[in-house]
Amino acid sequence: MLPTASVFALGASPDGGSPWLQLVPFVLVLGIFYFIILLPMKRKQQKVQAFLDSLKVNDRVITTGGIYGQIMKVDEQKVQLQIAEKVRIEVAKTAIGGYQGQPPVVETGGA
Repeated sequence: MLPTASVFALGASPDGGSPWLQLVPFVLVLGIFYFIILLPMKRKQQKVQAFLDSLKVNDRVITTGGIYGQIMKVDEQKVQLQIAEKVRIEVAKTAIGGYQGQPPVVETGGA
């Protein structure tokens, strides 16, 4: 009789408990994961996309690779930068890290 009493003392019921009650910790972990990791990441992606969509000619920008330049032409996928007098390069639009003299909008992958 003693082992049964100790099981009840731990809060377990003889029939194993409600399956819904067993899902509560799993749902809590998923909720915490969403609010701490996924939601801020989604907001960051929206901020970066809004920045890339707002790029226009004559903006002075820096790429994620550290190249400073002035935008001469903006396409759907690429941007033409003038990096020196009569020197223009094309880079992917997603390679633009931010405006010159301001904190980067896009995080670089470096350590």
